[in-house]
Amino acid sequence: MTDTTSTVGQPVSLLRRVDKAWGVFALILLATALIVPRSLPTILHSTLGNLVHTGVYVLFAVLSLAWLRATGAEAIVGRAFQGREYRMIILASLVGALAPFCSCEVIPFIAALLAMGTPLSAAMAFWLSSPIMDPPMFLITTSALGVEFALAKTLAAVGFGLAGGFTVKLLVQSRLLENPLRKSNPATCSSCCGDTSPFDGKPHWKFWQEQNRLETFKSTALENALFLFKWLALAYLIEALMILYVPAEWIAAALGGDGLQPIALGTLLGGPAYLNGYAAVPLVAGLLDHGMSQGAAMAFMLAGSVSCIPAAIAVWALVVPRVFVVYAVLGLGGSFLAGLVWNLLHPALQV
Repeated sequence: MTDTTSTVGQPVSLLRRVDKAWGVFALILLATALIVPRSLPTILHSTLGNLVHTGVYVLFAVLSLAWLRATGAEAIVGRAFQGREYRMIILASLVGALAPFCSCEVIPFIAALLAMGTPLSAAMAFWLSSPIMDPPMFLITTSALGVEFALAKTLAAVGFGLAGGFTVKLLVQSRLLENPLRKSNPATCSSCCGDTSPFDGKPHWKFWQEQNRLETFKSTALENALFLFKWLALAYLIEALMILYVPAEWIAAALGGDGLQPIALGTLLGGPAYLNGYAAVPLVAGLLDHGMSQGAAMAFMLAGSVSCIPAAIAVWALVVPRVFVVYAVLGLGGSFLAGLVWNLLHPALQV
C-alpha cells in the first residue's frame, strides 16, 4: 500500500508556514479577480497609492524604532517604576503611552516588577497606556487620520494610565485586589519579541560602534518594515473594497451621528474587529469617509487597543481573573468616555 501520509502532509505543512496576513491578502485579490475582475485595477491602484502616501511615515517610524532597540534605550523605562507610588503611576502612564513596546514585551517586565513588590497600580497604568500609542503608531495615525486625532489618542492613552492607576490604588487599599499575581506566571514570551526582557542594561547611544548592536538595528528595521508593510497592505486593500462596495448609508446609520449608540457600538466592536493597531488606522479612515462619527472612531481605536488578544493575554497571563476584569472594565469604560469627549471636541477643533 502506498504511504500517502507525507503526500497529504506536505500541503498542510506549507499552509501552516504561509503568513496569515499575506494569505488573506492573496485570497482577497484572487476572489476579486474571479468575481469582479474589472474592479481589480482600481483596488490595486488605491492600495498602492495609500502605501506610497504612508511610506514616509513608516520609514521614519521603522528607523526610529530600530535606533531605540539598538541603543538599548528601552532600559530607561525601568526608571519609571522607582520612588513613590504616585510618581510611579504618573511616569508609568507617560512612558507607556510613548514607549515603542509590543504587549508581549511587557509580560516579563511586569512579572518581574510585581514579583519584587512594585504596586499593582503602577503596573496597571503601564498596561492600559502601553498598547494604545507608540511613536510608529503616532506617525501612521497622523498620516491617515490627522495630527489632531493622533494627539487626542495619545492624551487618551495617558489618561487611561492615570485613571486606571489611581483607581487600582483605591481598590488595593480596600483589599479588593489583594494577591493579584497568579501562582505561576510566565517569565518570557514565545512570540517574535524574543525570550529576554528588553528593559535590562544601560543605553549605548553610539550603537554603530558595536557590531552586535548594529546587527540589532538592521534586523529590527527589516522586521518592523515587513510587519508594517504586511498589515498596512492588507488594511488598505480592505479599505479599497469597502469604499467600492459597502454602502455609506449603512455605516452612517450604525456608527454615524452624535448620539450615544454609535460610540457604544464602536466600543463593543473594538475588540473583535481589531486586526492590530496599525491595520486599524486605514480601516477607521475608510469608515470615517463612509459616515462613522469621530467619537465612534476614537472609541473603536481605544477599545481595540486595550481589548485585542495580544494586550489582553499580556494581562491574563500574569494576574488573577478579578484583576483582569478590572483591566477590561477600565479599558472599555475609558474608551466609551474618551469617544464622548472627542465627539464634543472635534467640531470645535475644525473651526
